[in-house]
Amino acid sequence: MHLVCPNCAATNRIPDERLFEQPACGKCAHALMAAEAVAISDQALPKFLDKTELPVLIDFWAAWCGPCQAMAPQFAQAAKNAPDLRFIKVDSDAAPMASQAYGIRSIPTLLLMLNGKELGRHSGVMPAAQVVQWARSLLPKQ
Repeated sequence: MHLVCPNCAATNRIPDERLFEQPACGKCAHALMAAEAVAISDQALPKFLDKTELPVLIDFWAAWCGPCQAMAPQFAQAAKNAPDLRFIKVDSDAAPMASQAYGIRSIPTLLLMLNGKELGRHSGVMPAAQVVQWARSLLPKQ
């Protein structure tokens, strides 16, 4: 399994059976499977999405946005409840290229990505349980 470090953007190869043993990045020692949402930059986002082999749920948000502030604790709780998904946050003001590239027209907007491809998007606030349910409903059945 390939995982990109959200801190340094290094690609790490982790055996599937060791994914939930708290693997750390081989380059910077940052946690790769922390059960939390992590911020990511414009520059790191494309590689993170293309090279991470787990589903990635992105929260596009902004500090000035009231609904985004309401969504933040729900997204954080969803990350704790679904350690098999990668949760990242993209500040639309700090990452305008990412917002433009993914056609973000309103915030908060969630995008579910797998192997660099969009599986679905949702705009607006959702409770944590609904975030996880929505994301899992879009994943290919195994």
